[in-house]
Amino acid sequence: MKRIGVQDTAPGELISDGKESYYKPDPLPPSRDLTVDADFYDLLADATFWLGKLSGVSLELDFPPVLSTSLLRKEAMESAEIEGADIDYNALYSLETRILDEAEDDYSIEPTGDTDTKDTQKVLNYEQAVEDGIEILDSGGEISVSLLHDLHETLLMDVPDDRVDTDTIGGYKTVPNHLGDFLPPVPGEVDGLMDALVTYYRTGGSYHTLVDIALFHYQFETIHPYGDWNGRLGRLLITLQLYDSGLLERPNLYLSEYFNRNKATYVDRMDAVRSRGDWEEWLSFFVKGVAQQASESVTRTLALDELRRSYEAEYGGVQYAKNRLACSLFEQPYVTTKTVAERLDIERSTAYRAIDTLEDEGVLEEVTGNDRNKEYRATEIFDILERPPQTY
Repeated sequence: MKRIGVQDTAPGELISDGKESYYKPDPLPPSRDLTVDADFYDLLADATFWLGKLSGVSLELDFPPVLSTSLLRKEAMESAEIEGADIDYNALYSLETRILDEAEDDYSIEPTGDTDTKDTQKVLNYEQAVEDGIEILDSGGEISVSLLHDLHETLLMDVPDDRVDTDTIGGYKTVPNHLGDFLPPVPGEVDGLMDALVTYYRTGGSYHTLVDIALFHYQFETIHPYGDWNGRLGRLLITLQLYDSGLLERPNLYLSEYFNRNKATYVDRMDAVRSRGDWEEWLSFFVKGVAQQASESVTRTLALDELRRSYEAEYGGVQYAKNRLACSLFEQPYVTTKTVAERLDIERSTAYRAIDTLEDEGVLEEVTGNDRNKEYRATEIFDILERPPQTY
């Protein structure tokens, strides 16, 4: 936030801390009544509809495992890209596949570049953090300060020191941090502010669940409680809260794609709340994103399910190796000869022929350009996963 005057209507105040003044937000809920109009209620109804549609589709369909993994992976990539990383699907799936193949004596991993490896680790950590959070919620746990600390530690696991701007991992910041020219609350204020925020959420909030999640996200990012990686953790918590509240049957809706493509608006809307208490514009922006991303998830889910059904119709009969491989791509869409041989329990030469046939038929495509240690991905599956948003 640029240094602008904080108006009397702001939900917080600037407090002098020596040479600088930090921003201390008021606790939730907002002190004034929210003045939302008919357009906002239309957005809220649209978001609720698409969340319901997404949950219904998730329950009704034989949910392709690749969709769960890939939507989470897409979220992790988008969240990393917001922070400046540049990663594609191939790098992620390739790393996983090469790790599986690494134990083979005649296989040598060809380097993909130091930057790729470091950024890819961030994405894999994000995936693990989401999965850990869902597991905690499924086992009867709740969103708590302890869970936030654990997720923060997971996000930073094995990330090189030159990619981390804090010495405090799995705990609140111990030195002040900045968001550009904006100085969030200093460390001494964080415990009280975060306890109040988590309590607000766990006691049910004051508004519609989507509104309370939007308020929570604003407050979390404004407090900026950790020394680094607050943005990633804050975006991750949105999905956990949607799942925790029952608005999602599966953790298959993520907002980083929307935030990434509307980054300037995302920042401006938060700044407007901090400086003058413009809650309504922030809430509209957030709820619109939920509606659009839920619609995107429904579209991708149905497209993948239709493709899966077409593969089952074409390849699901005679149990040739290529047929089994084609249908198994919805579980693992990125393969090597070794992974196919192991998964289908066939000879390496048979796996090679199956891959070669499916490559000729356009089902698989080779992505490395190598003469040895080739890697293949499912062309049509990735076309669906990687296509840009259709609703905005």
